[in-house]
Amino acid sequence: MSSDLRVAAVDLGATSGRVMVGTVGAGHLALEEVHRFPNGPVRVARPGGSTLHWDILGIYRETLAGIAAADRAAPIAGVGIDSWAVDYGLLDGDGALLGNPVHYRDARTADAIQRVRAIVPDDELYDVTGLQQLPFNTLYQLVTEVGGPRLGCAETALLIPDLIAYWLTGEIGAERTNASTTQLYDVRARTWAVDLADKVGVPARLLPPLRSPGEVIGPLVPEVADDLSVPRLPVVAVGSHDTASAVVGVPAEPGTNYAYISSGTWSLVGVELDEPVLSAEAMAANFTNEGGVDGSIRFLRNVMGLWVLSETLRTWEVRGVPADLTSLLAEAAAVPRLRAVVDIDAPVFLPPGDMVARIGKACRDTGQRPPATPAEIVRCILDSLALAYRRTVRQAAALSGRPVDVVHVVGGGARNDLLCQLTADACGVPVLAGPVEAAALGNVLVQARTLGVDLPDVAAMRALIRSTHEPRRFTPSGDGGEWSAAEARSRGVSAT
Repeated sequence: MSSDLRVAAVDLGATSGRVMVGTVGAGHLALEEVHRFPNGPVRVARPGGSTLHWDILGIYRETLAGIAAADRAAPIAGVGIDSWAVDYGLLDGDGALLGNPVHYRDARTADAIQRVRAIVPDDELYDVTGLQQLPFNTLYQLVTEVGGPRLGCAETALLIPDLIAYWLTGEIGAERTNASTTQLYDVRARTWAVDLADKVGVPARLLPPLRSPGEVIGPLVPEVADDLSVPRLPVVAVGSHDTASAVVGVPAEPGTNYAYISSGTWSLVGVELDEPVLSAEAMAANFTNEGGVDGSIRFLRNVMGLWVLSETLRTWEVRGVPADLTSLLAEAAAVPRLRAVVDIDAPVFLPPGDMVARIGKACRDTGQRPPATPAEIVRCILDSLALAYRRTVRQAAALSGRPVDVVHVVGGGARNDLLCQLTADACGVPVLAGPVEAAALGNVLVQARTLGVDLPDVAAMRALIRSTHEPRRFTPSGDGGEWSAAEARSRGVSAT
């Protein structure tokens, strides 16, 4: 279709990155993957220990390769970038990067929450930022650098998609949906919380000008365009936190009471609101209020996600144990449900390492027989993940006052039929699964609107997704009581 618009969506995940070409027109929306590459932490030794880093120049190199590939088949009109949250690069006064960004799973922030708590009480911090307490939030990462040489030399901190955009365009800034994940953003005023930064010793100069999804950041700098043999394409600010883009990609019907689960390495579980929920109850439940596209609020909680499964598969691979995921899921479906469950959000499951041993210990610590076979271990992980989804969906509904009648699962987890069915069973409401590439779709649609496609609001974007990407439906079955009993067992408490 000659009137269709083609754009490149750079979608950077914590385990892989990809560049997708989106084609958008009247009643038409299609995605094509043109480049994919592995991504992950790199452990580097240092005196007294080691540090997990991101290979940021490798990520940038692959991003450039993807943009070039996107333009080769047919001209593209723009580029948008989304990625995981919280991690950042520091630039000096000349705009040079001060070392590789540190990975959020690095152990350096182990005591950072306590350090901040001694300066700013939890309730004061939540009242300003509305953010879930996670040890890797940008605030805590930066606090660990206060007084250190890098922070002393730094003039700007750029979150990962903003850093990539800076190298592409030469323009410095921070996109709001990702800025809202830093715990340095005032969720009411929707600007940087400069007073908070000052209190904890983070220099306010590090916080760059804010921009909103839909703004044109700038054209590719001539050197990049020449190297890639492409025009000076505009780089458009999208929902640069991948969950913000994924929520745009949720094909919800107008007026429905829905929750979403953006299911990938992490699972982001929540509801979409107009205003933040900053109650004491929301703080106690460790819910977060993050910015969405067009000023919405993503009221959600981070759930550990498919990280536990992928790290289990890696453990088996290292040991030489055959671990074909498709076969394991088929075998796991035949394992009786809820035989063994763990609290998948427990801190022990956060760092890389031997998940098999950790799952076994968690089961023994709660008086359960540990799963013995690979299929039983996979079933334990998925049952436990569905339990966490159940708990979080119910909390989101209660805390926001928004009932939930259907759950939309988007992202990689939407491919997992067993997990989707278990989620429907656990939550007791239908699950609509898909699209898998919701983040890329949200990225593409925000770009398309900026570049002239008639998509006046997020509702119009979702209508286009519904008409072109039909989700799969999973209907709940089983007894809700057994899930309540399993919830108690996962935490080692009596169900009575």
